[in-house]
Amino acid sequence: MKCDRCEKVDCEQGRDCTGTEERAVEIYSGQDRQIHRAAAFIEAEYYMQKTRVEELILFCREMGYERLGVAFCLGLKEEAKVLCSYLRRHFKVYSICCKVCGMAEEELELPKIRADRPEAMCNPVVQARVLQENKTELNVTVGLCIGHDVLFNKHSQAPVTALIVKDRVLSHNPAGALYTGYYRKILGQ
Repeated sequence: MKCDRCEKVDCEQGRDCTGTEERAVEIYSGQDRQIHRAAAFIEAEYYMQKTRVEELILFCREMGYERLGVAFCLGLKEEAKVLCSYLRRHFKVYSICCKVCGMAEEELELPKIRADRPEAMCNPVVQARVLQENKTELNVTVGLCIGHDVLFNKHSQAPVTALIVKDRVLSHNPAGALYTGYYRKILGQ
């Protein structure tokens, strides 16, 4: 599959170019169908009208969620604080920062940003486990580092959505590298 190179985009017109349509219908059952239905409802009702934060609240209401988890990077603590404050108006919210447990990076022989000072490691697996212990129904990530987000998503028992994706260079807007000529040159485009 190389959909990014497709000029026809027949799938947008409802044509199956892969032969998987029959199996795809079977895939969407139970919670997956409920999630997909809620997502389609939000898109259909509020297309180009709501921010991602507003859509998050609408989606959680549509799903009937009551317990949300927020896994955040300490570098985005203020953003997480504002988000949690807003979400707590509607839901029970459990938040957990990336440095939970305060383990030294030496414990796992991890490289440090600065070798001359102690550094606590990020702990995305424990973040996921603590939220699981709190029985969260949906987990929201706020600025987890690349790789840490992968581990968090892998170990989360609840579905996960990203609200903020970390990009220290582009003010947490990784798509900016795809839009600007300067970064496109760097990326070899």
